[in-house]
Amino acid sequence: MAVPVMPAPRVPDSKDAPSLRWGIMGPGWIAERFTESVQAHSRQVIAAVGSRSLARSKEFAGKFGVPAAYGSYEELAAAPGIDIVYVTTPHNFHHSAALLALEAGKHVLIEKPIGLNAGQARDIAARAGSAGVFAAEAMWSFFLPKFDVIRQILEAGTLGTLTTVVAEYGEHFDRSHRIFDPALAGGPLLDLGTYPLALITEVLGSPDKVHVIGQPHESGVNAQLSAIMQFPGGSQAAMNTQLHNVTPTAATIVGSQATLAIDGPFNMPGGFELRFPDGTRLRHSEPAGGHFEGLHFEAAAVARCIAAGQAESPQRPLAASIRTMEAADEIRRQLGISFPGEGNPSA
Repeated sequence: MAVPVMPAPRVPDSKDAPSLRWGIMGPGWIAERFTESVQAHSRQVIAAVGSRSLARSKEFAGKFGVPAAYGSYEELAAAPGIDIVYVTTPHNFHHSAALLALEAGKHVLIEKPIGLNAGQARDIAARAGSAGVFAAEAMWSFFLPKFDVIRQILEAGTLGTLTTVVAEYGEHFDRSHRIFDPALAGGPLLDLGTYPLALITEVLGSPDKVHVIGQPHESGVNAQLSAIMQFPGGSQAAMNTQLHNVTPTAATIVGSQATLAIDGPFNMPGGFELRFPDGTRLRHSEPAGGHFEGLHFEAAAVARCIAAGQAESPQRPLAASIRTMEAADEIRRQLGISFPGEGNPSA
């Protein structure tokens, strides 16, 4: 078999995307990184910010030159002249905050995870459909140029029959971080584990068998979990996520004809390698980067979708977000993890 040529990314320049007026709902760390990225690399306009604290909104607005600041999520959702709301609240407010925007007729981009559970994700999808507006989960990794190349490789069948995906993500956090707060849906699964879990379910679909082990943390949240999964046809996946310390955050997709090894951290801008049994290696090289270098791609992609009249993003369809949350729900079910305010996790 002839070795294929590495595809080129098809992602357009973010500055070429039509401009939207964005409202930021929740001026936290990721909202700051998003704003920095889109202001530097795109024509997207951060037009307003809303928080439960007017002082926090004004501080954010002053720092980034945002013209309007509101002291509640409701005011931001109702604000005129806003095309789309980017929900960056703590996890357990993603669902209710998204509904505020949807009920106001605004398009919505929801920071990952899209909700606390699959029931919330399905509800957001249904309500966006009823309102006739765009909705997507801000799983920014899938909007990066390297993931467009990976998608082309998978669609071309270059790896052959997919057999295995292995992915992990661990970080170190100061003890004051919200990840240690049970009241804020803490633990690594929703913050970090969504990345390997999203990759696994993107590549292999929904698992039909899941086996999980977990380790508790003294704060009351989960400290670490590992999951082994089996998929229809016999393919398997392994994932680990933990909050003890920084890990390589590596990911590998194995097929019968080739292996795709993604440089760590796999969820950020960077390279990867195609490895063939005869020793041949093909390299996709791009500068390693972080949120500043990568978040603008999702904003530009969303703007192009909305301009084209699309209700969802092909890079992260709502069905894919629901599929990831279903897997996360099963992991939590086996470990007995529940989150405040989520209602019935299996709804």
